[in-house]
Amino acid sequence: MSLKPSVAVLGAGIMGRLMAWQLARAGWQVSVYEAGGADAQSSPARVAAAMLAPLAESAITEPPVVEMGRYALTRWPELLQQLEQPVFFQQMGTLILWHRQDAAEAQRFGRIMHATHASNPALPQPQNLDMAGVQALEPSLETRFAQGLYLPGEGQLDNRELMAALLHELQRLNVPLHWQTAKAPEDFNPGKAGEPDWVVDCRGLGAKGSLPLRGIRGEVARIHAPDVHLSRPTRLIHPRYPIYIAPKPDHLFVIGATEIESNDTSPPSVRSTLELLSAAYSVHPGFGEGRIIEIATQARPTLPDNLPVVRLLSPRVLQINGLYRHGFMISPALLDVALDVLNQGTSPLAQRFSLSTS
Repeated sequence: MSLKPSVAVLGAGIMGRLMAWQLARAGWQVSVYEAGGADAQSSPARVAAAMLAPLAESAITEPPVVEMGRYALTRWPELLQQLEQPVFFQQMGTLILWHRQDAAEAQRFGRIMHATHASNPALPQPQNLDMAGVQALEPSLETRFAQGLYLPGEGQLDNRELMAALLHELQRLNVPLHWQTAKAPEDFNPGKAGEPDWVVDCRGLGAKGSLPLRGIRGEVARIHAPDVHLSRPTRLIHPRYPIYIAPKPDHLFVIGATEIESNDTSPPSVRSTLELLSAAYSVHPGFGEGRIIEIATQARPTLPDNLPVVRLLSPRVLQINGLYRHGFMISPALLDVALDVLNQGTSPLAQRFSLSTS
């Protein structure tokens, strides 16, 4: 019986773990090299809300990314079913809220949502809500919001459960995992004797030498708030400081803001933390009695056009990068394009997502 090819996967963030897992599951001989540790403390995937919100994200991104997000909403359940460990996943839509003074910004956002649906009718149609409609979706908000916008079909998962479940799969499949081992494509000579057949570079900002990457800083607070009852991701529109609130199991909430242009990963400032938590408190006063479990920052790898890339650096080196703030939303699409390229040399999906793999 002929052996499947061998591959060295560089980086063990969300893309690296997905690639290594799916290739090992298909019988490839996989080795993983990661500059950090198994806990993914250095990965942006650890500091994320893992929202799957293509329509909401259409306010700041391009149609191909929206299409990747739509693809992921059906692909993630398939992938999660293959895991031995359970991962929280829900698809109950996104609720958009705003205070009266931000109504003009909300109207602009709503126009974008409806225009996106008109150009891509496969996406669920946005629903304008009055106060009763907001209450019907989230009774605990009572009468605090006179209007809202509901984006059906959008979802979320638990990023840390997923990263742990993927690590478990790699260990279960006996994949060699080289932690604290920074490697670059030039450290390998793929296809030569004693070398892997392929190298897949998923290093994120670690690949700055070969891509014009910059960091987009994300600041996230994890709050345990037993007095808050929200059943779906909620976004608060604000002209300067929009936030999201993603409810996880057991009254844990991930609260964040994700549009800061910076490579800085130092702790958040007092001002930004106060703004973040004050905005959450304005959505639900129950956050005032919550407990701060963690406040963390990370920088997401972003290319000049804010779009991802899947490209062949050489005939046997494949690079995946530039996931920006959309890592969990677009990673299944990038995964399947990359798997097509490795297995077939080309990908029909690449054209659908406007990706050039050459």
